[in-house]
Amino acid sequence: MVGKWNVWLACLIALVALLVLGNLANDAALDVRYGWDVRVNCAAVNAHADGLDPYFVRNLKGTKLSYPYLPVTLDAFRPLCASGFLVSYHRGVYVLLAVLCGLLLPGLGRRRSLRDVGLKVLCALGGFVGFEWVWASGNFAILGGVLTAAALALLLRPAAPVAHDDRNDLPRIAGAALLGLVMSFKLVFCPVLAALYFLPLPRRRKLVLIMVASFGFVLPILVSVVFYPELFSSWLLAIRGGIPDQHSVQLEEANPSLLLLAQSVVDRIGLAGSKPIVFAVYTLAATALVLAPLGWSMLRAIGNGQGSLPARLDRWLIDHPHAAMRVSVLAIYGLYLCSPRLKEYAFFELAIYAAVLIVELPAAALAAVLTIGVAVPTLVSITGNTIEGGFAQIAVALACFWVMLLAQFAPSALVVRAAGVEPAQRLRTEGF
Repeated sequence: MVGKWNVWLACLIALVALLVLGNLANDAALDVRYGWDVRVNCAAVNAHADGLDPYFVRNLKGTKLSYPYLPVTLDAFRPLCASGFLVSYHRGVYVLLAVLCGLLLPGLGRRRSLRDVGLKVLCALGGFVGFEWVWASGNFAILGGVLTAAALALLLRPAAPVAHDDRNDLPRIAGAALLGLVMSFKLVFCPVLAALYFLPLPRRRKLVLIMVASFGFVLPILVSVVFYPELFSSWLLAIRGGIPDQHSVQLEEANPSLLLLAQSVVDRIGLAGSKPIVFAVYTLAATALVLAPLGWSMLRAIGNGQGSLPARLDRWLIDHPHAAMRVSVLAIYGLYLCSPRLKEYAFFELAIYAAVLIVELPAAALAAVLTIGVAVPTLVSITGNTIEGGFAQIAVALACFWVMLLAQFAPSALVVRAAGVEPAQRLRTEGF
């Protein structure tokens, strides 16, 4: 039976890989001028270098879109836009960076194998067709993906055997700071940092990591306020829609998020324009679809032992370090999924988190995630159908979240952990 699963899964992975590569090759062959976001970003960098305010679209050459990032990024991105190489060849560069993401991602205690690396790269390139949107638009979410992969590689390290030994935390501290920095690119994703509490560490060390991550998140904002005060004021105007007759970044613009899904539901029942009701439905949806299932699964896992709930949670996480690291990534994935502004290209970073979890899934769950999260969206794209303006991406991402959550907290997995054996060890006996 194990041999049959191996052959079947190998065929499925090969088929999905062919679909993903075929989809990207099909996009590359289209006679379309891609890369509008990279042109906007580099036009803003060049405008700033020329002494112009880059948050006014009239100062950006060849575009009608606005620059969304903090002022400090204008100097940070300058080497990327020098000589115009990235604008001209961003598609080749982005493919290499996406592959790099898969190579950087950690193995959560497992020895790295070609099979695991291949699955991570496949998920990064094809998960939820997020990379396709990054590739087409030239969005700098590709940089966020690389930095996220590096941050996870630093954070998800084996815990120090001695609880008070902080020397082993230096890589994690760097990873936490890096993750906070990534979240500062798009401020709405900052709640993701709370998921660091699920790391298998004593509470004090986890709180230190959250504080470091929060500092990494706030630092670019502080630098922008102190060293770029005039540009920071323009940035605030731009993201609030205070600059007339130009594109602005708003929560209400079309994106496949739970907030916009709630807006659509409220509009259909005839209550359009009622923001309190929209946010109430959005909160209910995020709780019912993501937060409550995750919380309930954790409560079932830690049981009703002695001590307070936080103490039991901390003890369970330390006693099950591999499971705790998977839960941390799953919590990051869930919180990211709940973001009120989840653009199509943001699903690339979501695929990075999924890529960490996919390699240790049982065979059936792995097949389900590959089919739902990679193959189906890719097939939709290959057939020429667009998912822009709909909720297909968030639907498949939610389905994959439930599959990974069920696999993580399945009764059989909990029994194995209660016996003192991690699923990572058990998976080595289950074949492919």
